[in-house]
Amino acid sequence: MTSHPAFDIENQIALVTGSSRGIGFALAEGLAQAGAVVVLNGRNSDALELARKQIHERTGANVFAYAFDVTDAAQVADAAAAIEKEVGPVRILVNNTGVQHRSPLLEFSEDDFRRVLDTNLTSAFLVGREFARAMVQRGVGKIVNICSIQSDLARPGIAPYAASKGGLKMLTRGMCADWAPHGLCVNAIAPGYFDTELTSALVQDGDFSAWLAGRTPAGRWGRPDELVGALLFLASGASDFVNGQILYVDGGMTAVV
Repeated sequence: MTSHPAFDIENQIALVTGSSRGIGFALAEGLAQAGAVVVLNGRNSDALELARKQIHERTGANVFAYAFDVTDAAQVADAAAAIEKEVGPVRILVNNTGVQHRSPLLEFSEDDFRRVLDTNLTSAFLVGREFARAMVQRGVGKIVNICSIQSDLARPGIAPYAASKGGLKMLTRGMCADWAPHGLCVNAIAPGYFDTELTSALVQDGDFSAWLAGRTPAGRWGRPDELVGALLFLASGASDFVNGQILYVDGGMTAVV
């Protein structure tokens, strides 16, 4: 049995920011497995090269790595020009870069607050704007922002993170409003709690994991590879009339009280 042609992304160029590890790595590998030409991004060149080799060896896909800071407008512009010239026109953009900082809000420093917002929200604006310029000219493109269930829900100690992800949800809809008339589809995936390097401390916390199992209808942590199906849907022609939407992949957490 072959896959439905609506899901075909063979040879399409896909950039995934923050993709040297964790969810970004899993999403990039999933795109490569589906036949896309994948461009990895991060700030650590060595980590990126290791990720590039791993994905290429596992999938046989063409994989490229570009180290640049997604919160720096000049670096983003330079990288976009280089990628479009050296790899080709980016058809799929996944704004995945994110950071978490846990602290009581009364003790949260201004620098940490700005770092969380710049990394999680401003980066998606900068990268999205730069690549959308070329996508708009071509009249086609898929942008997928990685939001969170914290785009809608808050927990103690992560208020700036929730603010950044809530902002990213609305930025997704704003991008849709501006760019859908030019042929772009802009949507978001909102993961629930996934077992990654960033959540390792919580995974190892027995009390938290027990709370999570009881709070989530699926009764467990998610695996990063379980986000790939949602991405393939939003990155492919299967979602050509889906725009400005947030797809929750959370084991049912946001569906129940």
